[in-house]
Amino acid sequence: MAGKIVHFELPVTDTERAKSFWGGLFGWQFGESAMPDFEYYLIEGGALYPSEELAGKGPIVYYDTDDIDASVARVRELGGEADDAMPIPHVGRFARCRDTEGNSFSLFESDESIAAD
Repeated sequence: MAGKIVHFELPVTDTERAKSFWGGLFGWQFGESAMPDFEYYLIEGGALYPSEELAGKGPIVYYDTDDIDASVARVRELGGEADDAMPIPHVGRFARCRDTEGNSFSLFESDESIAAD
């Protein structure tokens, strides 16, 4: 369903401190990083990862779309900003966006047929 929240990310400066905080607050159990050479700790519905640039700016919410290319074009038509869609092997494609008020969000289209490079 287009517009449904499908994922969120928490960018942080200290992954261990953040995992301790969120785990202590909600009892979240973080999985091991599933990506080689990249700290990305999954929880149900989301993930936590290190980012000096984005930490402290709030979570990034991913919204489902049936056609990511059309949605990226529509964001731009409406005055927002959108990066071109990027692949997530065996998962789908996503695009980072910003609305007309400067709020960051991402679009996501599921497509398990996308191959790894």
